[in-house]
Amino acid sequence: MTDPATRTFSVFLVDDHAVFRSGVRAELGRVDDITVVGEAGGVADAVRGITATKPDVVLLDVHMPDGGGVAVLQAIDDGPVCLALSVSDAAEDVIAVIRAGARGYVTKSISGADLADAVRRVAGGDAVFGPRLAGFVLDSFTGRSSAPEPALDPELDSLTPRELEVLRLLARGYTYREIAETLFISVKTVETHASNVLRKTQQSNRNALTRWAHRRRIE
Repeated sequence: MTDPATRTFSVFLVDDHAVFRSGVRAELGRVDDITVVGEAGGVADAVRGITATKPDVVLLDVHMPDGGGVAVLQAIDDGPVCLALSVSDAAEDVIAVIRAGARGYVTKSISGADLADAVRRVAGGDAVFGPRLAGFVLDSFTGRSSAPEPALDPELDSLTPRELEVLRLLARGYTYREIAETLFISVKTVETHASNVLRKTQQSNRNALTRWAHRRRIE
């Protein structure tokens, strides 16, 4: 039997932002018992890489242009434990990936030390959630969710996953530069997404957009 004190854990990173992957690799490289064995920026590459390397844990982004974390979970065989690592802390994102098979969900604001601990815990069989996220899952699976069923909202449904991420951060009062740093994209790209969001939601300015988002409980 492997001594828990000497066990090492292999990790595969899945995120469409190379800069973020580099940061995670550097953080996990600071600890002796975790090794990053591969990484991918899209669903197809992730499935191939996970199949080839057979890691203990997959750190999995929720939103990617070609399908995201749920698509990866649906495509891989049983074996590695998947821990969602996302900028989003929305209930629908948490519930979707947990239903698809992820063992836990933490946000990208997590510290390097806490992320390493989360890897160890999910590898050991624990379910790991960031602050307040566990409540979403418990409410969903016990049928006690107090959130109303979402009504059809064509304007909201027209937003891409990335535009929705930008919208959430705008609604929280982030500046374009802060959004760029959080999502690891350029300020110019943030401006483009924000412009698309304004157009699709038919709002005239950021203040109106923030009120529109808050009415829909997008925070």
